[in-house]
Amino acid sequence: MSEAPESPATSRRTLLCGAAAVLAAGGTLAVSGCSAPSAGSDSAAKAPVDLGPASAVPVGGGTVFREKKIVVTQPTEGQYKAFSAKCTHAGCIVDQVKNDKIQCPCHGSKFGIADGAVQDGPAPAPLPAYTVAVEGGNLKVTPS
Repeated sequence: MSEAPESPATSRRTLLCGAAAVLAAGGTLAVSGCSAPSAGSDSAAKAPVDLGPASAVPVGGGTVFREKKIVVTQPTEGQYKAFSAKCTHAGCIVDQVKNDKIQCPCHGSKFGIADGAVQDGPAPAPLPAYTVAVEGGNLKVTPS
């Protein structure tokens, strides 16, 4: 009597992701860790984004580029910092830079303009930092 060939074991993650997809029945469902990376997504995410003139960012303050989900600050003259504009609490987009803080309108989280560190919660983590450069007078930001 011959034995049936072994089939590869299904991982728990694969099983749970598949079950979530079936339960969604065509609806949108975000399951942490279940999305497959799209082709070329890493290279597109690492491309520098031109945000326009550096003069748009005031010294001691910052500018939120809402459509790009980036906030750029200038803590001291000529020193630019860039961060994700997506709050680490609930994912809202920060809306302003005021009183040396990047501010989220949803639940009141505030982040430092020099390092993106949480200054006031409920945000659990700092804003992710991006690489920023000034080229030809324009801000070029490369998301991490």
